[in-house]
Amino acid sequence: MNNKLFIYQLLPRLFGNRNAANRPNGSLQENGCGKFNDVTDKVLRQLKSDGYTHIWYIGVPAHASATDYTLYGIPRQYPEIIKGKAGSPYAIRDYYDVDPDLAVDVMARMKEFEELVDRTHKAGLKVIMDYVPNHVARNYCSVAKPDGVRDFGEEDDVSVAFSPQNNFYYLPGQSLKIQLSPDKRTNFSYREFPARATGNDCFTHTPTSYDWYETVKLNYGVDYLNGKAACFDPVPDTWRKMRDILLFWAGKKVDGFRCDMAEMVPLAFWQWILPQIKECYPGIIFLAEIYSPSTYRDFLGNQLFDYLYDKVGLYDVLREVSCGYRPASDITFALNGVGDIQKKMLNFMENHDEQRLASDFFLKEGHKGKAAMIVSCAVNTNPVMVFAGQELGERGMDREGFSGANGRTTIFDYWSVDTLRRWHHNGKWDDDLLTPQERELQRFYRRLICLCNEEKALSDGLFYDLMPANYENPDFDSTKLFAFLRGYEEELLLAVVNFDHSPKECTLRIPPHAFSFFGVSNSGEGELTPLLQKEGETLLFSFSFPYRFRLDGCTGEIYRVTFL
Repeated sequence: MNNKLFIYQLLPRLFGNRNAANRPNGSLQENGCGKFNDVTDKVLRQLKSDGYTHIWYIGVPAHASATDYTLYGIPRQYPEIIKGKAGSPYAIRDYYDVDPDLAVDVMARMKEFEELVDRTHKAGLKVIMDYVPNHVARNYCSVAKPDGVRDFGEEDDVSVAFSPQNNFYYLPGQSLKIQLSPDKRTNFSYREFPARATGNDCFTHTPTSYDWYETVKLNYGVDYLNGKAACFDPVPDTWRKMRDILLFWAGKKVDGFRCDMAEMVPLAFWQWILPQIKECYPGIIFLAEIYSPSTYRDFLGNQLFDYLYDKVGLYDVLREVSCGYRPASDITFALNGVGDIQKKMLNFMENHDEQRLASDFFLKEGHKGKAAMIVSCAVNTNPVMVFAGQELGERGMDREGFSGANGRTTIFDYWSVDTLRRWHHNGKWDDDLLTPQERELQRFYRRLICLCNEEKALSDGLFYDLMPANYENPDFDSTKLFAFLRGYEEELLLAVVNFDHSPKECTLRIPPHAFSFFGVSNSGEGELTPLLQKEGETLLFSFSFPYRFRLDGCTGEIYRVTFL
């Protein structure tokens, strides 16, 4: 039984798309689209073998797109208020439906999703999906809602800017006038009167192209025009609607939710809803996308969020250390910054919002992210996330259309991803078409992730930072090297990583307190057995011959410490 969570994040639209046409701004018909059915038993078994415990499927709920599905009873879309041809997965147009792009048979789209959930569970993996509570698509209209459910805004009093029982915020007497490029203004047929506040807390009828103009802000009973006064009694209508939506998806055997921009929704809502969902579905997990460290602890606690993004802490520091902008010793301060809640933080080096490790805007080559990944995966017992293609060194440097060559893989365009397309290889999901460098990087990720749940010291053990003991060590460059111990009962592991792009040699000091901290008897001599590179050389140490290492650039090693 795995104890440490490893989440593989994938967008089915991209993950299974084998069409290499990739015409910028291309339609679904031109560029193709991956389907739920492309995530086969074979690839799921492979991901399970690679050490993952959960799959986060992004883009599942139906969202606004430029593709016409009116023949299937889906309301007309407005391309001028959609980002890209495929649209943002976070501009939900129907909370009770799945995206028709992802179905082979559009009329059976929910059944195909349910079958994907069953396949995932059969492979021994759990399912995470997005829950987007802060905003919806401007033209939200549910065609799949259960009988008796009222749409968002259906019963709103649009004559007032704010009412606790309204689902949206209004700008009475004003029409929506999005400040878009001339080409989109020419064909602008969408009408909104009165205008509604935009998803990024933009309370104007003239949002710009830099705003989340394709979305509208949901009203949770916070009066933004009156000092953010809280009006939570009686319970706002939006709260009740959202409870029904979460219960609906949990009833589809979904094992967890990644909650988009959780801090833009009042904490009181989460305190009200999460205990109710967890009572009905024990074991379900909630992961918060959150960027304000001062509020972290408010979102944790009994029956609240299980895990939080560690973006502005460990991710940002590891990125800057990897790029040479900060000393490796700053990692210590990032870990101390979350201290007692480190085990609740989700570590990652890529996701759909961030630039790819191998992009020109980051490290330019995927293998240069190895040192950061060793720290992310092995530093504590908390969960870790990998974005599909990361393990292959995907560069994210395509100019897809709405998304330019910005180092990110598009979430807005119909596209296929080069490395994933070659790995897919007509449904084979093998490495025949991968380069030697891609295969080696994939093996590294597999070994690192599997190791973290093979070794109790990594999945369940304690952490001991060796940096303070080596700040004054002249033979240890604390600007480029990072070292720590992990221990569980009699098992002791040592991790040493090198963020320099060149090889480094060093001597490491391990203070006597470290061994007493783990309750390990130190005989003064022993051996270090490498676990990541099994073919690596076992190192001997003693009082006469201290811990001496040679590390290649941008990588590291985890050693089993054995006393003789």
